[in-house]
Amino acid sequence: MTRLLLWFLAVAGAVIGPATPALAHAGDTTAVSHYRVTVTGLSSPLAGLSVRVVEGGARLELSNTSGRTIEVLGYSGEPYLEVRPDGTWENVHSPATYVNQTLGGGTAIPPAANPTSAPAWRRISGDTTVRWHDQRTQWTESAWTGDREQRLREWAVPLRDQVRTFDIQGAIDYVPPPRAWAWWAGSALLGLAVTLAAMRWPRSAGPVAAVAGLTTVAYVVAGALDGGGWAGVPIVAALLACGAAWRSPPFYLTLAGFVLAAFAGFGSADVFFAAVVPSAGPGWFARLAVAMAIGVGAGLALTGVLRLRAAVPAHPQPIS
Repeated sequence: MTRLLLWFLAVAGAVIGPATPALAHAGDTTAVSHYRVTVTGLSSPLAGLSVRVVEGGARLELSNTSGRTIEVLGYSGEPYLEVRPDGTWENVHSPATYVNQTLGGGTAIPPAANPTSAPAWRRISGDTTVRWHDQRTQWTESAWTGDREQRLREWAVPLRDQVRTFDIQGAIDYVPPPRAWAWWAGSALLGLAVTLAAMRWPRSAGPVAAVAGLTTVAYVVAGALDGGGWAGVPIVAALLACGAAWRSPPFYLTLAGFVLAAFAGFGSADVFFAAVVPSAGPGWFARLAVAMAIGVGAGLALTGVLRLRAAVPAHPQPIS
């Protein structure tokens, strides 16, 4: 059993090394940030038209159920996107089409992209909801530092409804980072407490694992509500942890704890270093969920290893 455990840890470690950065958050641009992007409203509200910030402030999301065609204008005032009743279209002659893709790792601007050219529309979706990167909503100047929250600037993204032009209005605020050391210390103390409690009261490991697993599920749901998609691997880690409430032999505890700490904890530990995280709800909940995954996961893994060690005879009897 011990050899099997060591073999699993070695293989899992080799997998986690390259995989963790990609698994930290769902989505292609979601990342922690010191800059909070907010939509404060529309300069001329329209029934059925709504806009919100998603993916931790990386993109805007516009939903149009008004039955009207709404244009998003590019950086030179040219037509960039059209959200029509039958779907979403982009203007291939708009430089914004390529600039905004480049923000997410897209293509360079072709010579044919000219804001003065007549629009050439290409359908990109049958949905009436569209997301896009927009430099007007991002802080692109020198990095801001400080220990207090501060409004950096307000922004506007122009829209057009036939001949009427109005704006999405919003703001960018600097938010000082949390005390990362405190969250790491809390994770370590939690891991130690889980181990000591599980060794003193063996049946406590299951309920603690279930609470950590459910918290991880809630964090994944919060990330999906923020537009980041569903993170499948942390969900699997959470389900393994919840399973410890019904089944908690030493090897299972070690496996569940290791996977929970590695994939749902350390893989998302960047939330300790910035105040704005790609998750719906308060940032402290994201940090709490990750701290619990690290602490409880490490505690369960250590408990399982100690129980495995205790189950092995110290002096095996020779075969006569």
